[in-house]
Amino acid sequence: MTKYLIARQLSGKKIVTNEGEDFGKLVDLNVNEVTGKIETLVVEPNTDSASAAKMKKEDGMIHVQYESVLAVGDFIIVERRNMTY
Repeated sequence: MTKYLIARQLSGKKIVTNEGEDFGKLVDLNVNEVTGKIETLVVEPNTDSASAAKMKKEDGMIHVQYESVLAVGDFIIVERRNMTY
């Protein structure tokens, strides 16, 4: 139940790269059901983001590895260099 509460609290947060680029908006989380660990962030990309434009999309969404997350607060900061293109 806790993981659903966390997902609801984070949903809609802005995703920003560590270089200050507005990357997109968090839509969902992919959680490993066995371990309960977050594996990827499902992000609705910002159409003006050069980084997001380069990334592979599935149904218009980008999957960002959780390891790229540096901080979570009013928005989520991700390490641009660690993101897979």
